[in-house]
Amino acid sequence: MPPKPRISSPINGSDNILEVARTKRDELRKSDRKVCDVVLADPKRILNATVAETAEWADVSQPTVIRFCTSIGCQGYQDFKLRLAQSLALGTPATHSVILDTDSPTAVAEKIFDYAITSLDWVRNHIDPHSIAQAVEILDKANRIEFFGFGASGIVARDAQQKFPLFGVPCGAEIDSHQQVMVVSMLKPGDVVVAISNTGATRSIIEAARLARERGCQVIGLVGMNGPLTDHCDVVILVETLENTNIYTPTISRIAALTVIDILSTAIALRRGDEHIERFTRMKRHLSYLRTTERI
Repeated sequence: MPPKPRISSPINGSDNILEVARTKRDELRKSDRKVCDVVLADPKRILNATVAETAEWADVSQPTVIRFCTSIGCQGYQDFKLRLAQSLALGTPATHSVILDTDSPTAVAEKIFDYAITSLDWVRNHIDPHSIAQAVEILDKANRIEFFGFGASGIVARDAQQKFPLFGVPCGAEIDSHQQVMVVSMLKPGDVVVAISNTGATRSIIEAARLARERGCQVIGLVGMNGPLTDHCDVVILVETLENTNIYTPTISRIAALTVIDILSTAIALRRGDEHIERFTRMKRHLSYLRTTERI
């Protein structure tokens, strides 16, 4: 059995510091959490605040404020404020993007855009580039690619299948468990399965991945979190997002997974050479003939 795929990445200097604070809050000391709560409640107020002011608002000592900054990966208070400014410049953090029943359509639009932008930036800074490179190597050599998924993951599978001109080999997408078993039973060594599951725990997808490995195929897992599916994958691409259980939260996991499909398909197309790019360009030109410039 191959070693368990790497599915996480450490916090680094480019992370959105507000989301780092949000995710690490429960791990902090009680006094440090008080500072964290003040920061998350009104991050803009902290930008122009001194250590003393922040300590007063959180009802803690000044050394506690410094300790909070270092505990979330900053080199001190000034470094924390610099990264805080960068986070706010990116957009409102997900913690401030919860949609309320009283929100106007304008407020809903602003929150969804802010949430999507912030969450995609989180994915970009946490996705493992090595797993992307490994997946590209496998897909580049594939004789055939099958994408499996259900629900929102099924939408991602369908989107991947319609990009088959970029992949340059036959591609399929199955979102029915019976069809998945039928298709995977006919696969051969050299074929590749991309198993898509945000939870990494969808039973039918796990079974399809297991059967694919038995058939001698390589399996790429596109998951939002660690789950049983990763045990049956040769490569795991972890697409960690800032999902929460709020009923109005947009499905950013789907948007993030679609972005990864774009990355994979484009990277493969670039490897196919000038002849492939020329054929693809010709196809796009033919599609343009189906559009009209006249009003109907």
